[in-house]
Amino acid sequence: MPEKPQRARERDIRQAVLSVGILLSGLAAWPAIAAPPTLPPLQQPAGTERHPGKVILDQLVTPDLQAAEKFYGALFGWTFNSLSNTSYPYAIARLGGREVAGLFQHSIDPATRRQSAWLTFFAAKDVDAVQALAVQHGARLLFGPRTLPDLGREAVFQDPQGAVFAVLASSSGDPPDQAVAANDWIWRSLITPDPDNDAAFYQTLLGYDVYDVTAPASDPRHLILASDGYARASVNALPARRPDAHPRWLNYIRVEDVGTTSAKAVSLGGRILVQPRLDHSGTRVAVIADPLGAPLGLMEWSDTGSQADAK
Repeated sequence: MPEKPQRARERDIRQAVLSVGILLSGLAAWPAIAAPPTLPPLQQPAGTERHPGKVILDQLVTPDLQAAEKFYGALFGWTFNSLSNTSYPYAIARLGGREVAGLFQHSIDPATRRQSAWLTFFAAKDVDAVQALAVQHGARLLFGPRTLPDLGREAVFQDPQGAVFAVLASSSGDPPDQAVAANDWIWRSLITPDPDNDAAFYQTLLGYDVYDVTAPASDPRHLILASDGYARASVNALPARRPDAHPRWLNYIRVEDVGTTSAKAVSLGGRILVQPRLDHSGTRVAVIADPLGAPLGLMEWSDTGSQADAK
């Protein structure tokens, strides 16, 4: 069961996620992108660890790869390995030599409601089995399953409430659970009109333990998805004032100072969607959008030990 500091952190994140919900739309119409260039394995050398339910890859779909590299490189100190010598421009973002994200260039018709966005990949042992369960329980298969040489087998779905997500069975094993460094991903939140049923859906697919940490009772629903004893993500209710807002996943980057990073994002052409805020627990969060419109969260986290403190 998550400890009290974790609950406080989750409540603060929930507030930011609910606020950003009114600003986004159209993610359900995720582009049916063609296969990217040959991507490297997640683990080098290959390992044997498997952590179903853990997020193991974040991939940005953007209409301007060069602009995205400039923004994220300046904001987080990421460096990029370009694979753009193919028909499908793609870059791997690294932090301290370790892969943190993939960036894929794909044109977006301005007449549609689509926008640049981050796609979240959850670890799965058997993508085809996940596909069968997902469709059986009301999800829509957007594309796949398909096998990418070296990387693994993937598929992209729209969950029963409309949020888009992906699963990946890594060919080289899953990354180990370890402390999260500054400028790396630290948390994932799902906003949905039906938190209980959506949490049950992901539990069925990926074997999560689900914890209800809604407190006080008058608060919107707030659930934790956990696996291997680690809190992996939260599931949150859509804001009551905008029940028509589209369900979506929102991912957070750990930063040293939310206010400074938010201001820098603006100076680089981004926008602040949710202003930095301080919870009584001392956790500060904000939500920004990159210059092409992709939203992401920022979070300060004082724990310098291990991510196991989120158990």
